[in-house]
Amino acid sequence: MNLSVGIVGLANVGKSTLFNALLKRQVAGSANYPFTTIEPNVGVVEVPDSRLAKLAEVIGKQLTVNSELKMPPIVPATVRFVDIAGLIKGAHKGEGLGNQFLSHIREVDLIVFVVRDFSDPNVINIGSDPNEDLEVLKTELLLKDLETIDKRLGSREQGIGSDKENLDKAKGLVEKGKWLRDEMTDQEIEKIADLQLLSSKKTIVIVNSDEKDLIQSDTPSKESPLQGGIRICAKMEAELAELSVNDQKQYLKEVGIEESGLDKVINKAYEVLGLVSFYTAGEKEVRAWTIKKGSLAPAAAGVIHSDFERGFIAADMVDFDKFVEIGGWQAARSKGFVKTIGKSEVIKEGMVVEFKFSL
Repeated sequence: MNLSVGIVGLANVGKSTLFNALLKRQVAGSANYPFTTIEPNVGVVEVPDSRLAKLAEVIGKQLTVNSELKMPPIVPATVRFVDIAGLIKGAHKGEGLGNQFLSHIREVDLIVFVVRDFSDPNVINIGSDPNEDLEVLKTELLLKDLETIDKRLGSREQGIGSDKENLDKAKGLVEKGKWLRDEMTDQEIEKIADLQLLSSKKTIVIVNSDEKDLIQSDTPSKESPLQGGIRICAKMEAELAELSVNDQKQYLKEVGIEESGLDKVINKAYEVLGLVSFYTAGEKEVRAWTIKKGSLAPAAAGVIHSDFERGFIAADMVDFDKFVEIGGWQAARSKGFVKTIGKSEVIKEGMVVEFKFSL
């Protein structure tokens, strides 16, 4: 599956700086005034995964000819980031560039709210404090949802069907300022999924902070409504993006930080959306695939190609650690570490998988 993440925030909170750092190249406009980002900037970022190199090494050893290690190509999983122009109060009514970029949020799987908690007198702060700014962002999206729900309820007499009970429940919750994803079941939300309500999406909060605050703690305080969010420094991420991978690791180690902002955001996205990775490893390529936790084997095969799901017969799988330890498919099979599963079994996190199918 292709994971899509929308970055949303008030103007001048550091969204575009973060986006540029995530992509490791300057593609998003960044300036000291609102509405620098008019069209949503889109970029595809590789998911950091150290397991891929280990798998490639195992396969490469099997392909060695005359002591020359032939490593297969590595294809990591990816995340699609969308940098959406800064919101302001009244965005749901079209204030600023409201209607234009609120529509882009409907297309993402996960919303990342970025709030400002850094001190820079040279960058105009149009917000107040992080907690209040988060409420402004959520309120604008909720008001847009209310408009969408009212339009659907008003059109039911013209034959546009939907689940009225769930619509009424959603309207009542939105009017109270409640985020639908937190208050309704997956089944209830699915019944009104055609409305693409913004508050039906899962969210992450990023607190863009000064570097000194990041080093002291990488999570908001327990007393903060932002608890559960991720504290990062977009300015530091931009500086890291200019360094080599080894230099990045060395810098983070020196300042006492375990993960880069990119790693934190992607790991959190996988956690919130309930995603896991499995791998295919062969002579042509070593590749990571993303699926929903609990996906059955045919559905996992379908992520690779729809024909694999339709013609699914079985799947051979082995735990990543065992695959690396034992030295690949042939050794894993001879030692009895490969398990063959059918249509009703689940592909778990970290499995190396080989599908059997008929066309």
